[in-house]
Formats: sequence, C-alpha cells, structure tokens
Amino acid sequence: GGKAIIIQANVSVESEIIEMFNQVDQQLGKLNAFVNNAGILQPPKPLVEMTSERLQELFDVNILGAVLCAREAVKRMSTRLGGSGGAIVNLSSAAAKMGGPNSFLDYAASKGAIDTFTHGLGQEVANEGIRVNGIRPGLIYTDIHASLGDPDRVKRLENVVPMKRGGLPEEVAEAIMWLLSPEASYVTASTLDVGGGR
Repeated sequence: GGKAIIIQANVSVESEIIEMFNQVDQQLGKLNAFVNNAGILQPPKPLVEMTSERLQELFDVNILGAVLCAREAVKRMSTRLGGSGGAIVNLSSAAAKMGGPNSFLDYAASKGAIDTFTHGLGQEVANEGIRVNGIRPGLIYTDIHASLGDPDRVKRLENVVPMKRGGLPEEVAEAIMWLLSPEASYVTASTLDVGGGR
C-alpha cells in the first residue's frame, strides 16, 4: 500500500545526501521515518595492516554518512523547525560490543560510534518530537559475508549464538518496524540487540 522510489546516492558525499533528501521531499512529501542503513565492511585484517585509505573510506560511509543523513532527517522532522516529528533508526552491529579484533576492528569502531551517536541524538531531539533508536544485528544471513569471500560465515559460527542459529533479515526488519511504530512511542536513545542472545 505505499509509494516507493529509488534514489542512488553516495552517503560519503554531503552534496549527494542533500540531493537525496530533496528528492524525497519532492516525490514523497513530509518525512516522518528514516532508517540509517548504509554501511560498508572491508575484508578482515589486523589493525597493523589497515591503510589510512581503508579507514577513511569506511569511516566516511559508516560514521560521517550516517551522521549527515540523520542531520537531514532531523531538519525535516523536528517540531522546533516546523516538522511534525518522527522516528530514526540507526543500524549498528553486534561488532560494536565485541570489538572485531584481528579482522573487523575498524568496522566495530564505526558501529560503536553509531551506538554513541544514537544515544546522544536521541536525547538531543527528544523534545522535538523525534525518537532516535538503534538496532544492533548479530550474525544475520545476508550477502555481505559472500561479498567478502566467506559465504558460509554465519552457518559456521551458529554454535556461538545461544539460540544456535543465524538470524534472518526479516527478523531485523521487524525490530526496525517496531521502533518506527507508535508501539515504541516511549523508546528513544536506545539500541536493541537482535542477535539471538549473543
């Protein structure tokens, strides 16, 4: 029952983010929900092998892009700025709590930054009609593992999850939808783990 549009944008480029939001304004009207889901993951390496170029690219997308997208969403939703309120959900990762040693330390650090940003922004705009929350997915069956050359990663690691299985993208989506919904009206500045107990 809803209208959807496709807009291509590089979230590490501020002008493309602004244009993306302008297109949403023109084609869909007033923004009242935003899911901050853009992110990248690089091949596993220990920190001593990570180049500054790798780190800059990852942080530009995973942190700067997320913050700039949230800024544009707040500009449109804030009751203080003429909006009618809304909800933002930032995608973090279980890696933020586990640290990603010897493999994804940079990714984990970027998602830890998202956790902090979610908490702080949720407090900053709570009195402007905006709720800001995060989702911290654990081992989820997505294509990201195959893109890094490890398509069986979730299956291989299922036994470390207390529920003894990987999660489905639909399970993450349901948690996001709940946080966006009126049923979560008193939830803000929080991050929900969706990781089977891990």
